[in-house]
Amino acid sequence: MKILIVLTSHADLGTSGEKTGFWVEEFAAPYFVFLDAGATITIASPKGGQPPVDPKSEAEDAQTADTKRFYKDSIAIDLVSHSLKLSAINQEDYDAVFYPGGHGPLWDLATDENSINLIEGFYNHQKPIAFVCHSPAALVNVKAKNGEPLVKGKQLTGFSNTEEEALKLTKVVPFLLEDELIKNGAHYSKGNGLESYVKQDGLLITGQNQASSAATAKLLLETLKGKK
Repeated sequence: MKILIVLTSHADLGTSGEKTGFWVEEFAAPYFVFLDAGATITIASPKGGQPPVDPKSEAEDAQTADTKRFYKDSIAIDLVSHSLKLSAINQEDYDAVFYPGGHGPLWDLATDENSINLIEGFYNHQKPIAFVCHSPAALVNVKAKNGEPLVKGKQLTGFSNTEEEALKLTKVVPFLLEDELIKNGAHYSKGNGLESYVKQDGLLITGQNQASSAATAKLLLETLKGKK
């Protein structure tokens, strides 16, 4: 079982002067779900090398058992710091793909041609694709075989407008994820923002927020094993 994890390479939070990147917990929780299930994990990003980490995800109140385990795992840290370039990745080598969140994907993965082609490749070859929090942004320019948006008519979730408003970032982000998904014809839904909320529509699995990262990863595994 080979799983690809795709991280953002984008570090600047718009013109706010603050930094962003991937959210540590949204990488760590799925990583260990996959690792503990015996999967072989490959990590890639648009630029390769060390993907930027959202500094807020390193704050004390953002830590979990999974992030603490990650910080002590030299193999995992090394894998992340030497992420492969997306341009070198072929979906044929993997069984599934997982995209962690953080605000970074709104800027780079939403428009990255290699990422778009990769997602289309996985989906068209009947392989499950999973996204959590802000990473469904990577879907906004992905097309189905008929040329329509892949998300059109699909049940899905992602970081909500309400959650973005709570962070006071609605004017900083390049687009509001919830609005963009709905604009593309998705059947968007959300939970209360504090608990795990995950949606599955066939091969497409999405989690709303940080609280959903482990559940999204587990659902990806179950889908791979043919249980769902």
